[in-house]
Amino acid sequence: MKRRAARAIIVVLVIAIVAGGATIWTARRRPPTPAAAAPVVKVAQPEIAPPAGARVRVQVLNGTKTRGLARRATMVLRDHQFDVVETGTDVTARDTTIVYDLSGHPEWAASVAKLFYPARVIARPDSSRYLDITVSVGSTWTAPAQPFYP
Repeated sequence: MKRRAARAIIVVLVIAIVAGGATIWTARRRPPTPAAAAPVVKVAQPEIAPPAGARVRVQVLNGTKTRGLARRATMVLRDHQFDVVETGTDVTARDTTIVYDLSGHPEWAASVAKLFYPARVIARPDSSRYLDITVSVGSTWTAPAQPFYP
């Protein structure tokens, strides 16, 4: 009699465990119900580009210890139709990006500084240089995510 009761208890426990496992397995395999998604609001940003017909020549210097940051900044500038003619490494380490206006066009330097927020613009006219703007990228600038090109 005691053996029958013990077997019955074991059978009931096994059935409960199997049923519970099947319920959990089914719940995990079921796709989640879509929740009401918040509407995506795209903030319109003005297009940052050089003036029509103007060739703005830019030098990009990496002022950080992060390798490849000048290359990433070059990609950003070229995506916005700026002509990056030279890249390199700045000898002084920087926290904030500095945009040097070399050609006397503060509006060009201001538009480049918008791409590297937070950035400072410094006017340093130099008529002997081939460049219009020099960008010394600082460590506070976060480069945008790179697209995946397979």
